[in-house]
Amino acid sequence: MTTVWPAALLASPVDVGRDQAAREAARELSGPGYQHEPLLDRLQREFSQFLGDLMSGGGTGEGGVVSLVVIALILAVLAVLLLWALRRLPGGRRTKSGEVFGQRERTAAEHRAEAERLAAGGDWAGAIRERLRAIARELEERAVVSPMPGRTAVELAEAAGRALPPHAADLRAGARLFDDVTYGGAEGTREGYLTLAALDERLRSARAGVAA
Repeated sequence: MTTVWPAALLASPVDVGRDQAAREAARELSGPGYQHEPLLDRLQREFSQFLGDLMSGGGTGEGGVVSLVVIALILAVLAVLLLWALRRLPGGRRTKSGEVFGQRERTAAEHRAEAERLAAGGDWAGAIRERLRAIARELEERAVVSPMPGRTAVELAEAAGRALPPHAADLRAGARLFDDVTYGGAEGTREGYLTLAALDERLRSARAGVAA
């Protein structure tokens, strides 16, 4: 005897268990149409879609004005986060134009020895940088100028020039030379280094009239 099943029963959906559904979803997502998207591309896509949804409200009505305000706020937050991240990058402080010292702290004698080593190898730009740092550290060690984190070469020349007026012009010239080779892309020269080394020797025996 043949059993006839009701049509409604035959058309009813099959009850799929939770584990089976998870396996089916995983198999579907692993297919070629669902390749894992890089995180950056995904964020960019979702952000673009979000902006598109905001702008779809129109640019002239009340919805459009609200959308523009939201977009401006988002861009402002992104800009703040970007600046914050750049400031936290290693070596970020060294990009400040004119700054004398790097991250590593050395004595005047150590800067001077490094300058001589670089000069012996023909690295005149590096030698000029280290000699100016030797001058700056020497003046700080002798209390001619007060230590100041982040001080630029120009600021050093101004402070030291007030304490040592006869050498003010040479200090300004040395600061310009330092900035040129460090931040201006200029090539150092033997003559420039020898001029700075001679200034270093004169300043070592100079006495400050007024402390800076």
